[in-house]
Amino acid sequence: MLTRKGKYGLKAMVDLASLPAGQLAFINDIAQRNKIPKKFLDAILVELRNAGLVQSRKGKDGGYRLARPPEEIRIGHIVRVLDGPLAPIPCASRTRYERCEDCDEDICHVRHVMLDVRNAISEILDNKSLSQMRDEAQRAPMEVMNDAVPPALAAHSG
Repeated sequence: MLTRKGKYGLKAMVDLASLPAGQLAFINDIAQRNKIPKKFLDAILVELRNAGLVQSRKGKDGGYRLARPPEEIRIGHIVRVLDGPLAPIPCASRTRYERCEDCDEDICHVRHVMLDVRNAISEILDNKSLSQMRDEAQRAPMEVMNDAVPPALAAHSG
């Protein structure tokens, strides 16, 4: 399950991806736009900076920006940095595998299902870039507004 830290981190990264390349954003602005507690966001951004996903500059003209173009940043990487492995159990993890002590992994049905779960999650998150997520987020409000207008009214509004 995605934690609140993971969710807030993704929101902050989408926010930074929405800025012109290289532009810095103040932490207070990111927090306000995304309804994230500032102190929590500060800790999240430190983790993302330590992982090489964002850069920061201190001082009056300081702030945060993406360390790489959003097309190069995968959602799966962000989630792993903030929430750890994608697999529901350690013996199904690729990044933090731990051998089971209570079963034979080759025939364990639980492990095989959890490998399928991990692979399905990875397939989506590792193949979606931050720029794709940003673009989907920017389209979503327009789609919601279009869906809110009944078709009969939409036909007469043109």
